[in-house]
Formats: sequence, C-alpha cells, structure tokens
Amino acid sequence: MRAPWRVAVVGGGIAGLAAAVRLRDRAPAGTDITVYEQSGALGGKLRTGELAGQPVEFGAESFLMRDPAGGESVAVALVRRLGLADRIVHPTVGQAALVVDGELRPIPGGTLVGVPGNLEKVATVARPAADADTDGGGPLLGPGEDVPVGALVRARLGDEVVDRLVDPMLGGVYAGRADDLSLVTTMPALARAARVEHTLVGAVRAAQAAAPRAPGAPVFGTLAGGLSTLVEAAAAASGATVRRDATVRELTPAGGGWRLTVGPTRDPELVDVDAVVLAVPARAAARLLGGIAPEAAAGVGGLDYASVALVTLALPEPRLPELSGFLVPSAEGLLVKAATFFTTKWGHLRRPDGLALVRASVGRYGEERQVQRTDEDLSATVHRELSAVLGAPLPAPVGGHVQRWGGSLPQYTPGHADRVAAARAALRAAHPTLVLAGAGYDGVGIPVCVRSGQTAAEEIITALGGSGR
Repeated sequence: MRAPWRVAVVGGGIAGLAAAVRLRDRAPAGTDITVYEQSGALGGKLRTGELAGQPVEFGAESFLMRDPAGGESVAVALVRRLGLADRIVHPTVGQAALVVDGELRPIPGGTLVGVPGNLEKVATVARPAADADTDGGGPLLGPGEDVPVGALVRARLGDEVVDRLVDPMLGGVYAGRADDLSLVTTMPALARAARVEHTLVGAVRAAQAAAPRAPGAPVFGTLAGGLSTLVEAAAAASGATVRRDATVRELTPAGGGWRLTVGPTRDPELVDVDAVVLAVPARAAARLLGGIAPEAAAGVGGLDYASVALVTLALPEPRLPELSGFLVPSAEGLLVKAATFFTTKWGHLRRPDGLALVRASVGRYGEERQVQRTDEDLSATVHRELSAVLGAPLPAPVGGHVQRWGGSLPQYTPGHADRVAAARAALRAAHPTLVLAGAGYDGVGIPVCVRSGQTAAEEIITALGGSGR
C-alpha cells in the first residue's frame, strides 16, 4: 500500500493557500500538506489591519467578480468554497477621478485599463491624436508578438492618452510605466483582440464585447471584516500544517522527491517530500532553482519588482468628494500616485461619527528612494498633497498607518509570458513534481493568483500519478 503523498507549499500568500486548498479537495485522502511561510503572517499582500477602531486593508482591497469570459471569477468561487459568500460586499461609490492640471476630473467610461473604445468620451481628460488610429490593412499585432503598452497606444492615439489615462491606470495597479509594461501580460484581452483587429479602438471594443457584463453588475467585491478572513479560512480549509517564520533555504532532489532545508543556517531542519509548489516571488524562486534547474532559474530570475508604500489616514469629518478615489499621472509631479476614499467607496465602512479613512499609494518603479522616507514624512506629504488636490485643507489626522511593500509588484516587460512558459516547460521536463505559482509568473490580482495556485496543484496531482478526486 502506497504511503500518503507529502506535498510542500513554499509561500503562504493567496496563491500558495489556493494551491493547498485545491490539493486538499482533489488529492488522495490522507495527503500530507505543509505550508512554509518565511514571514510571521500568512496572506502575502492580503493583510487586514485596524485603524481608529475599524478594519482597513493594508494591502489588496478587493477582487474582480467576473472572469475574462464574463463568468464568475475564481476568487468568488474560492470565497464560496470557504463558506464566506454571505460576507461579499461591493463598492457603493464607483466613480473615480484623474488629477489633470491640478484638478479632479471624472475618469471617462468605455476604456480598457485607460485605453479608449470611444474617443469622444475621453476628450474631457485627453486629446487623442487626430486620424492616427487608421486601418492599415492588417492586425495591430502579429502572431506571438508582444509590445509595451505605451508604444502601441502612443503610435495609435498619441501621447496624451498614454500620459493622462493609460499610464496612471497601470501605475495604480503595477506601480510601473506604460512604456515598459507588456501588453500580453497586463492586458491579455486587448492583446488577443489586437491580433485580429486593424485599429486600437476596434480592438478595445472587441475585447469588451468578448467579456460581457450585465448592466449594473458589480465589478469588484471584498469581504466584510477584511480580506484576512479569506486567508484564515483558506488556511483552515486546506487542513495543512502551517509553518510560519520558516524559510526554505534550499531544495535538492532526494529519493524521487525533494529535500527541503528549512530554518537558520546553524540549525537547519531537513524535510523530505514528494512534491513542491513554489509560490514565492520570482527572484526567491530563481535562487532555489539555480542549482537544480538553471534554465528555469534564468527564465524567471530577471523579473524586476517595484516597491510601494500605502499611507492610511483617519480624518475627523473631512469634506470629501463623492468619489471612490483618484489616480495621478506622473506628470503632475506628486508623490501620491493614487488615493482611495475608503469610507466613501465602501458603504459598510461608513461611520456615524463622520470619521473617514483615506489611503494613498506612494511609489513608482525606479523611485524606491521615495518609499524609504520616514513614516512621518510620508504621512505629512500625503496629507499636504491630498489637501491640495481637494482644494481645501484636510483636518489633522487622529490616526495613521504606513505599510511598506518592498519589492512587491512585478514589472512585466514584453516577452514575459513567453519567458515564463519556457521556464515552466524546462522545469516540467526535468522535475515535474516542482511547480511554480504566483503573481511573478501569471499576473497580479487575487483571481489570477488563485488560479495560478490551483493550476499548480492540479499539475502536482498529475505528476504524482493521480487523477484527483
């Protein structure tokens, strides 16, 4: 009789936890699952804290409700699997703004991550280049081609559309710049449409039509009580042994499986397992892969990351616009690149005493020194810049919190998807029981990370010779 499988999940972020839950659901009964998390907390960039007596997100704040085909997202499916569906809440204010020439202007509708599907709608914030997006007689992208988002949009619609719309949108999500980021990885639906359509506006419309959304259907959701409840529920449902403050320093092949070297150099623990889900950032993965899968290590080790800081202020009865928040183009010269009016956007957080929570995101790729300012300096600068954008001094905060996420947001340059595919193919050929998962490979956002972890779990089940339950 075969002994139960032993599977290690290295990395306790949402990708790793989703892998652990899928293994528990689909692997043979009795499978031993252990999650190794280097830090003292699970969840990665999902972290709910408390400020002024109420929960607030110090990391990701929401998840997409629908998948690219228009169905329910895998994040929502996981929430249901964990019995948390009754906690899903949606924004009560959805309109956001852009800072243009120092003033707030509503973000126009009909765009795809800022790329317009209707040029007239974006005229309030940016002037598209006249007659630039003409039909050249063939698709915008060739088969397998990838380009920087900024290069494509500048060539078709001009600089203002990139600088005032697309760049701040991508900056809000990736802390990167449109001129550097891969179209295929950051806007896969648009890239697919661009391989067929002859104009950029036509490609945007085709991508939007391919993912229909019922009128009024919510785009985003979160959980009452905070996203850390998702983390806790996933860890519990996985039935995994969770090892916090447990750094996996080395992986070596051993007896048809793997030997993990865990813990401090002077007193390491050696653990033998049958398979490993490696759900850690790309550079950490490359270090572990270097001696056993150099081709895969080279394929993922070059990925760079941006650092950001999230500054949350508790403000007594401020006068805030009825907006979910705003984005800031880099040309505006502000430290703040995005802000969320939490207690306006999320109705379930509104307080009868009028206390408001406002969170600002600071830090763009290549500006790490800005994120290294002191907490006091960051908070004071954010307070001052928010006051300037809103046109009136904000009241002094009664509480605040600075959350730094160093090296946290992947910067996907053109060709990223092909490099990852090649790395995975090389790893699969040499070591099928060692699988990569997470944002560094498949993209940011809770649904993408959940799917990445679930796919990794299925690959492990197949590699170990099981069809799953």
